[in-house]
Amino acid sequence: MSSALTDLFPHPIVQAPMAGGVSVPQLAAAVSEAGGLGFLAAGYKTADGMYQEIKQLRGLTSRPFGVNLFMPQPEYAEPAAVDVYAHQLAGEAAWYETELGDPDSGRDDGYDAKLAVLLDNPVPVVSFHFGVPGRDALDALRRAGTFTLVTATTADEARAVEQAGADAVIVQGVEAGGHQGTHRDIPENDGSGIGLLSLVAQVREAVRLPLVAAGGIMRGSQIAAVLAAGASAAQLGTAFLATPESGAQAVHKQALTNPLFTRTELTRAFSGRPARGLVNRFMREHGRYAPAAYPEVHHLTSPLRKAAAKAGDGQGMALWAGQGHRMARELPAGQLVEVLAAELAAARAAVVGGGPR
Repeated sequence: MSSALTDLFPHPIVQAPMAGGVSVPQLAAAVSEAGGLGFLAAGYKTADGMYQEIKQLRGLTSRPFGVNLFMPQPEYAEPAAVDVYAHQLAGEAAWYETELGDPDSGRDDGYDAKLAVLLDNPVPVVSFHFGVPGRDALDALRRAGTFTLVTATTADEARAVEQAGADAVIVQGVEAGGHQGTHRDIPENDGSGIGLLSLVAQVREAVRLPLVAAGGIMRGSQIAAVLAAGASAAQLGTAFLATPESGAQAVHKQALTNPLFTRTELTRAFSGRPARGLVNRFMREHGRYAPAAYPEVHHLTSPLRKAAAKAGDGQGMALWAGQGHRMARELPAGQLVEVLAAELAAARAAVVGGGPR
C-alpha cells in the first residue's frame, strides 16, 4: 500500500462516509482518534455545511480524516417516468401528511463549490462516489497535499480511476449497504454486482493502485481476508452505523438487528439509484416501479423519508444496511476500532500459527 496513505492511520480500518446525517464529526473523530480513518460525508450538504463540519471535526481531533463528495449526475432523459412515480407516491404523502419533494432540486450536489472549499482548505483525504473526477481536479487536490480515492464496482471502472490519476481505488462489492458507486447508472445491469472478494482479486490484477475494500465487512477476520486478497485497507459502514456516535436515527440502528427485518436488497425505491437497505414496506410496495432517475427520485421522496423518521416508522424509511447487518455491535466507535484491530491481529496470528487451536 502507498505509504502516503498508510502513514495516515495505524490500523487498516476506514469508516465509510454515510450521507444523510450518519457520518457526523463525532463519529469521524472517534474513529480517527482510535487509529482508523474517519470520514465525513459531504453528500446532500451545502458547501458551507460541509465546511462547518470540517471545522467541527478539526476541533475534535488532530488526526487525519477524509471527506467524501458525490459526482454530478447526467441529465435524466425521461421526466415523465418521474411524474408517474410521483403519482404512485401520492398515497404515501397523504399518509405521512407531507408534500412530495421537487424532483428538479439540483443534479450536481454543489460539487464545484465543495471542491473549491477543499482546495482552499485542504483535508488529508478526499474520496469520490458515483463517477470519476477529471484529472485537473485530482491533480489540484494532489498539489494541495490531499490523497484521493474513487469508488469502483468493476475492474473496468477501476481502470478508469487509475487513468484519471487518483491515488487509490475503493473497491465496492455488491454486499455494501447504501448506494452502489457505479460510474454509470445502467438499469440493465441491476442485480449483476460482483461480490467483494472476487472483485478485489479482479481489480488487483487490473490496476497498480492501492485498494480499499468495501462491502459487508463487520469483523476483523473479514478485514484479514480482504487484505490477503490484495487490499491495503478495509472500509466499513454498517459496522459503525450502530455506534452511539453515529448520527443515524434510533429506529435505523435498532432495525439492524431487529428480527422483523430479515434481509437486504438493492432498490431504486428511495433515490432512483441502486442502494442496499433492509427490506421494508416502502421497498416492497414501490421498488419495482421506481425509475432509474437519480437524484430526481431522491428529491421526490426526501420529505416522505423525513416524515417517517420523525414518526419513528422504519417501514417508510431508507434503512441502508450491508449484508452483514445482523453482526452489528453497539460499541463506541473508538472501542469498535480497537476490537476490529484485535480481531484482525488474531486472524493473522491464526494463519501464521496454522489455524485456531
